[in-house]
Amino acid sequence: MHFLLADSVGKTFRGRKILSSATLGASISEIRVVFGRNGIGKSTLLKIAGGIIASDTGIVRVNGNTLLKPSLALLARAGVFYLPDHDLLASNVSLGKQLEFFERRFGRQSVDEAARIANVRHLLDRLPHMLSGGELRRAELAAALTRRPQCLLADEPLRGIAPKDHDVLSQIFRAMASDGCAVVITGHEAPSLMELATHITWCTSGTTYDLGAPAAARAHEVFVREYLTAGRERRTIPH
Repeated sequence: MHFLLADSVGKTFRGRKILSSATLGASISEIRVVFGRNGIGKSTLLKIAGGIIASDTGIVRVNGNTLLKPSLALLARAGVFYLPDHDLLASNVSLGKQLEFFERRFGRQSVDEAARIANVRHLLDRLPHMLSGGELRRAELAAALTRRPQCLLADEPLRGIAPKDHDVLSQIFRAMASDGCAVVITGHEAPSLMELATHITWCTSGTTYDLGAPAAARAHEVFVREYLTAGRERRTIPH
């Protein structure tokens, strides 16, 4: 059973239908990666699952319970942590002080342990704007770790960071999944994310396809042709 499920979701913005019937599930100890072209609706689906925005149609269930009015606060109390692609941390307060705030408020994991797992102990006295892209992502994950969530929804966490940082973040996601967290990630960094994932969801044409394990996704001809291969071709076109 999924710990978190956004089922048969539809969403329209300014007269444009982004999602018509999309489903996203998150299961304990699973790392699910959601692939899809830019603007196709994967971030919108993640925000609906996290209670950031409301869907027009469909339902959200958490731990088997249907939520009549899903919200960020309600899902957070249920153990869901939504990690946006930017601006999680305040820019004018040191990382250590912000993690201490999370620890005082939620008390689920110590700052020291969260910083150890995220490898940011040496960065606790720094302001977020002083950090590199990879360091900032680890700092944001340290904030999530203080909550010790049962489900993490991470929107494009590998975007804009050096490839060498992909492995570091992947280790953190694996540690969270091993601890029983349901991890859901969006992104376009196919090689890194295919290696990290235990399950693949493809978002396209307003709906989603549950492709299964990475090996099954690589054997899905339409997914390979329309997303994996097409993505490589777009990246190699000279500008």
